[in-house]
This record gives sequence, structure tokens and C-alpha cells, in this order.
Amino acid sequence: MKKKIKKVVLAYSGGLDTSVIIPWLKENYTGCQVIAFCANIGQREDLSGLEKKALKTGASKYYVKDLREEFVTDYIYPVLRSGAIYERKYLLGTSMARPLIAKYLVAVAEAEGADAVSHGATGKGNDQVRFELTVMALNPALKIIAPWREWNIRSREDAIDYAAAHKVPITATKKKIYSRDENLWHLSHEGGELENPWNEPVEDMFQLSVSPEKAPDKPTYLELGFDKGRPVALNGKKLKPVTLVEKLNEIGGANGIGRVDMVENRLVGMKSRGVYETPGGAILVFALRDLESICLDRETLAWKDMLAQKYAFLTYNGQWFTPLREQLDAHVEKAMQYVSGTVRLKLYKGNIIAAGRKSPHSLYREDYATFGVESVYDQHDAEGFINIFGLPLKVEAILEREGARPSERRTFKH
Repeated sequence: MKKKIKKVVLAYSGGLDTSVIIPWLKENYTGCQVIAFCANIGQREDLSGLEKKALKTGASKYYVKDLREEFVTDYIYPVLRSGAIYERKYLLGTSMARPLIAKYLVAVAEAEGADAVSHGATGKGNDQVRFELTVMALNPALKIIAPWREWNIRSREDAIDYAAAHKVPITATKKKIYSRDENLWHLSHEGGELENPWNEPVEDMFQLSVSPEKAPDKPTYLELGFDKGRPVALNGKKLKPVTLVEKLNEIGGANGIGRVDMVENRLVGMKSRGVYETPGGAILVFALRDLESICLDRETLAWKDMLAQKYAFLTYNGQWFTPLREQLDAHVEKAMQYVSGTVRLKLYKGNIIAAGRKSPHSLYREDYATFGVESVYDQHDAEGFINIFGLPLKVEAILEREGARPSERRTFKH
């Protein structure tokens, strides 16, 4: 027996899945009102007709909110500054967006006095976890309805048939196409021929970037300015966060930058193959790392790299609203206090090449590093340093030679 639901707020995109969820909720939770909430996080889709569509298919109310600025400043930039990259390649585009959407899903539910929220994530993916952990963290009293874990729809074809039977207007067809997710940071592609990891992606699948072969024959130079690890300027001009990311997407895409093809480990235990386009993100990650090379000391950089992996797992796993993620942010804030300056990059046929970096807080000192006349570094001091640094090795070797600690690796064989 299903719990009586009076009002539910649905994370609504207007795509096939969420379009059929509206009538399904009304059909299976008798008497409940369905409120559709759409988040603008930089997807290129036209959102102007979604309200009419949502109301026509049974929603009692429709909300849309422009979250692009918050997405960049409170989600993208913290992840960027942390250095988090999931499994060496994935820049966490979808992972960052879901907690933000769910945050406002909860906010609308509270404003409307709803007793439940719903989403269109499948029972085989990561997004169900990201949505639901956020709801649990922000309002555990809300019931969560995940239709993909309840209904009998098991395929795109089933969903299309359901839409036709319930007179839900859709543009999707039964032809197998890619499953895509897009926001200001990236565009992901899954499904179709990509399900076989041996298949090379077809060129007409890509939407944000040209192939490196078709990129300009001349390199594109650009300069990025950072303030405490946050991007603030492009080619000497200060830009607002959303505009800066949009412009870098355009520049990077035109130069074939930011394509990633990977097989990743989903949180739910299976491997999946995805292809990502993140032109602006790839540029920003490269540039910030280059700036860190002159602004961070060795120990801070090493610890930051170690913590970045944990930050990536927290983000990927939907654990955004957790004390640990907030604690890691505090560490990053301290570590990045002097990471300000400018990085010059050369973009050429899919490659990002460092062309220069400078900072008023640079730890690089030419007078220390020079091979010329020395005034601050006495090479004779290195002997004592090496003797002390190598003392444990020396003691171990003495014991081995005396037979106290035999070692196969140091035995000379005739």
C-alpha cells in the first residue's frame, strides 16, 4: 500500500523520462498534485515552452530558476580549486549539477508545502544517489519517489508507448540514440555504439567541439587571470563567472579541446562508458595547475593532490552536503590564498600547451634556481644535506654488510 501523497515536486527537464513521469505520478499516487521544477544550469535547450508542456501533461504548477551563476561560483569553482578529477579523466560535470538541482527541489517543496519530491534518474545510475542524498541532508522528512524503481517501463520504447497512450507530446523516437546530459560545464554522451568500448565515437556525435583534425592550423593563444584560484579574467578583461566559462567553451571547442572517452566505475557497482566534452573546463583545470606550480610549496601541493581524490569521490558519490566536503573546502581556501596570477596558454589541435605563467606570490626565484653566479645558494651546503637525508639508507646498508639484515637486492652475483 503506497503512502498517501498530497503534493510532489518533480525535477523536470521536459525530456522523455520526466514528461511521462507527470501522468504516471497522478495515475499511481491518486489525488496528488504534481509541481514541475526546471533548473537552468546552462543547457542549450529552449526552456520557453516547458511550462505549457508541463501543465498540459498534468502538472498543477511550474517553476523555473536560473541557477547558472550559483552553479559556477558555488559548485564548479570549488571543485576546480580542489583539483578534483574522478578516475583521472572525468571533470564531474553531472556530479556537480545534481546537488544544486536537488537543493532547489527541496526549496520548492518546502515553499509549496509538498510532502514528496521525485526525479527521473534510473535505478542503475549515479544520479539517483546524488538527488536522494541531497534531499536526505536538507529535508529528511520529504518522501522520495523514484519512478524508475517502481514502474514497469524498462526501455525508451516503453516510455514512448506510455507517452502515446497518455497523449504526452514528445519529440523522441524509438530509434536508439545517445543519452546526454548537458550543462554549462560539459556535455556527456552514453549509449548507442558507445556501449561497446571498442567502438570509436563517431564524429557527428560531438556537439561542443570540432575534431582536432578540423581545428585551425594556427595556434590560439589566451591568458587567464586567477584570484586565489578563482578564474576572474580572460585576455586581460575581467569577466563574470558564467560569461568566462561560456567564452572558454567556445574557444576550446573551436580548437578541439576537452574531449574525454573513458570507462568509469559507477557508484552502484558497474562500469559504464561515457564520452565527455568539457572544452572550457579542460582549459581552466590545466591553467590553474600551471599557476599552482609556482605558487604552492611542495608539501602543500602534495597534500592538495591527495585530498583532491577524496574530494572527487565525495562529489561523484553525491556527498556534497556533508561535513567532510565542507572541511576540505576550508583546507582548499587556505591553500589557495596566494594562488593568484596569470597563465598564458597555447591551444593547438586538441592540445593545451603552457606558454607562460606569472604571479606576485610566485615561489620561483630566478636567483635561487640559476646556474650562474650564486649569491643565495651555496652548492657546498648540498653535501651536508645529502649526508643527513641519506643517513637511514647508510645505516641500513651497514647492517646488511655486517649480516644483521641480509638483503637480496644488494647482493652482488658473480
